[in-house]
Amino acid sequence: MAIDPTAVSEYLDLLPSIYSDDATQFLGRFLLAFEQVLTGVDGAAAPPVDGLEETIAGIATLFDPRETREEFLPWLASWVALGLRADWSVAQKRDFVARIVPLYRGRGTKANLAELLKIYTGLTPVITGMEDTELQIGVHSTIGKDTWIDGSPPHRFHVSVTMPNPDQKTLQRQFQIASALIDLQKPAHTTYELEIVFTTMQIGVRSTIGRDTLLGSAIVAP
Repeated sequence: MAIDPTAVSEYLDLLPSIYSDDATQFLGRFLLAFEQVLTGVDGAAAPPVDGLEETIAGIATLFDPRETREEFLPWLASWVALGLRADWSVAQKRDFVARIVPLYRGRGTKANLAELLKIYTGLTPVITGMEDTELQIGVHSTIGKDTWIDGSPPHRFHVSVTMPNPDQKTLQRQFQIASALIDLQKPAHTTYELEIVFTTMQIGVRSTIGRDTLLGSAIVAP
């Protein structure tokens, strides 16, 4: 925007009249730079979108997930040690950040972990404690996996998520998201198993290995 050579600042009216008697209007043009910074008025080659006064007056909106600028949403999410998925729409990001503080209050609880897993993966998890299983040949017979001598490890839980018709890439991505979220949200003294269950082969429906059929389930036991 071109600078108007005759423009003077309205701030000049706030000063004693003696300052307005300058025929060169130097002071009026000098004050125009300050007025432009503070209020965003026209008169500079590249005026800011908002003046400083407008920015300060609207600073509360920066902390409102429904009103803040899109680039501020990851910053707000970082306050409670959570991130936003890149494939979420802006509306989904705003909705998540709006709910994030109540969720953070329940951090480390079963209900909180289940809700966050549902939000991040779009799937409904089942979280249970580890059950003690007696040794039964052919049923429960692998030590440390499905059979525990003298009881299961303390403070250990199991998370199961069912995925309908996943491909290999989607399965791996959801597995990584769920694992990272559980590691971040679980109580520090606990350990867990994550199991992702998916549909098995059906000839003529799901029958191409590595594309629309995956055999078994993926389990991790950190």
